[in-house]
Amino acid sequence: MKLFGFALVFLASCSAFPQNKTGDTFKLALPDHNGQLIWNADGFRITQSSAKPNGREIGIRGQSNSDRLAFLGFLFLAPGGDALTSTKCRDDALAEEKRSVPSLSILGTKDLDRGPGLPVSQVTYSSAMRDGSKEYHVRGFVASNGVCGDLELYSGDQIRETDADVAKIFSTYRFDANYVPEFADLAFYGQILYHANNFSAAAPAFEKALTMLTPDGAPFPSAKIARRVLTDQAGMAYGISGNFAKARSIFEKGIATDPEYPLYYYNLACADAGEGKLADAQKHLQEAFARKANLISGETMPDPTEDDSFLPYKTNHAFWEFIVRLKENK
Repeated sequence: MKLFGFALVFLASCSAFPQNKTGDTFKLALPDHNGQLIWNADGFRITQSSAKPNGREIGIRGQSNSDRLAFLGFLFLAPGGDALTSTKCRDDALAEEKRSVPSLSILGTKDLDRGPGLPVSQVTYSSAMRDGSKEYHVRGFVASNGVCGDLELYSGDQIRETDADVAKIFSTYRFDANYVPEFADLAFYGQILYHANNFSAAAPAFEKALTMLTPDGAPFPSAKIARRVLTDQAGMAYGISGNFAKARSIFEKGIATDPEYPLYYYNLACADAGEGKLADAQKHLQEAFARKANLISGETMPDPTEDDSFLPYKTNHAFWEFIVRLKENK
């Protein structure tokens, strides 16, 4: 696998979407389906995230600063379509959980009225851990149009749905069935897939996010920076997946609209190298380093002598001498 020698812009994008949350409000959306799952959890930090490559599921795991509580939030497509209800989503999830955790003991179920909003079907249960200790869970399910939300709070200490900190979180838990996915949702989904090395699935998510870019580029500092970051991520993801033609198309479009940004040229050179077009790679590398003053603040030019795209050509003395000179003049 050839890795495009570019990391700093992607890391910049990660800082823009560290937890897909604002303050202590957490939000989840699928890339191709309406709906947004929302809850507030004061003093929680994200510890893990996951996404399915088919766009059918996204999840985040969080931990309270006190370590008393953890949460696991999921939004996913489920069978049932328009007939799917919060209660059915809960019962189907519990049936599956019981099959994998025979020690599961249900302590109570109830429905939470959300007035004009969708009801939340809640369940409280305990399960035995491998060391013999117990873990306690309070989960709430909400569903509409085939999309199901699942928020689970869990702890090694006994917790119930009436506990003040548990009840406070669930009082904010809701699903906006009319929400249409936005730029940040697509970029966050792609980011999770990219971190999981699922580049072929991340690429179209980033590419679609580019079509939804807002004029102000939020949450990036500007639309220009957002476009640069997402263009590079989309192109790199295609390139790492071996789809050099698509990567080339992405970077050429970037150059057409923003010809002074050096990393478009650099990554285009990586695509050239992937296809064995060393003369083109040399040309684009020259163009990249000639524009190095136009990097985004905080970025540095990659080191081409350590780039997996160019290392296979180390025995090509003329080309490698050119690469070494670029590094020396970096």
